[in-house]
Amino acid sequence: MTAMAGGQDPRGPGQAGLLAAGAAGLVAAVAALAGFRGLAGGGLLFWLAPFPLLVAGLGFGPPVALLGGAIAVAGVWLLGSGLAALLMLLVFALPAFLLVAMGWRRTPAGVRFDAGPPLALLGIWPVLLLLIAAWSAASLETAGGLAGVLHALVALGLAQTGLPADPALVALLQQVAPAALGFWLATTLALGALAARRVLRGDLLAPGGLAPRLEPGWRAVRLPAWYLLLPAAAAGLWLAEGEPGPVRLSAFLLLLLPLFLQGIAGVHARLQGRNGATAMLVAFYLLLVLFSAPAIVAVTALGLYDQWAARRAPTRPG
Repeated sequence: MTAMAGGQDPRGPGQAGLLAAGAAGLVAAVAALAGFRGLAGGGLLFWLAPFPLLVAGLGFGPPVALLGGAIAVAGVWLLGSGLAALLMLLVFALPAFLLVAMGWRRTPAGVRFDAGPPLALLGIWPVLLLLIAAWSAASLETAGGLAGVLHALVALGLAQTGLPADPALVALLQQVAPAALGFWLATTLALGALAARRVLRGDLLAPGGLAPRLEPGWRAVRLPAWYLLLPAAAAGLWLAEGEPGPVRLSAFLLLLLPLFLQGIAGVHARLQGRNGATAMLVAFYLLLVLFSAPAIVAVTALGLYDQWAARRAPTRPG
C-alpha cells in the first residue's frame, strides 16, 4: 500500500505511517529523557519532544500521532519512571495527538487542516493541566495547596539566582507562574506545529511533500464561536468575591492566549504583501518585547476584534 500525498491511505496508517510513528516516538522519548535526566542541552531537547510527534501526525494522520505518542510514553516509562511517563503523556503526547485530531481532515480534494479548533486547544489544555495540578495538591494535603507549592518554588528559584526573596515579589510571581508555564507550553506546541508543517512541505519525506493544506491560511485562522464563552466565564470567576489565588488568574490569562495568537496572525495578515513588511514585522516583535504588558493587551484586543468582526484576512494557504 503506497502513501498518498498529504497523508496516508484512509484504510490505515500503512507501512510508512507505522515507521513514522515508531521513529517519532523514539526521538520524542530520547528528547524528553534528556531533559528529565538533566543532560547537557537537555532543557532544550525536552521542549523539542513534541516536534517529531507533530511531524508524524500532520504527515500521516491522527492514528500515527496517537501511536507515536504511545511509543514515546512507553519509552519514557521503561527508561525513566512512571511520573516522567505521566508528564510526557499530559504535557506533550496527548496534546500533540489532540492538535492533529482536531484539525486534520481528509476530503476528496486531499488532506485539509482547520487550525481553529487546535488553536482553541492551546488555551484549554494548559487550563486543564492547571486544574489537575490544583486538585493533586489538594488531594495530597500539601500545605497551602497549589498556592503553597508555587510560593515555595518561586522562593527557591529566587534564592538560586541570588535575588532577595522579597515577599511582594514572591507573591506576584506566585500569581502568574502557572500562566507563564502554560504560555510556554502552548507556544511550544504552536511553533512546533508550524515548524512541522514547514518540514512536511518539502520533498525530504515524500515527493511533493506531505503537509496538509491549511484552509484558510494560518493568517486568517479563527477560533470557534463558542470559545469566547470560556475567557468570559474565567473573568467572572476571577472577579468574584473571595481570594482569587493563582488558579483563577492563570486560568483567565491562559484562556486569552489563543486570542493573543490570533492577534499576531492578524498583524501578519495586515502586513502581507506590503512594501517593507519584513522590517515592520521586526519592529512589531521588538515592540512586543520592549513593551510587553501593553503590547500583549493590544494584540489580544486585536485578536478579539478579528474574532468578533470575523474580518476576512487574505486566505492564501499558509
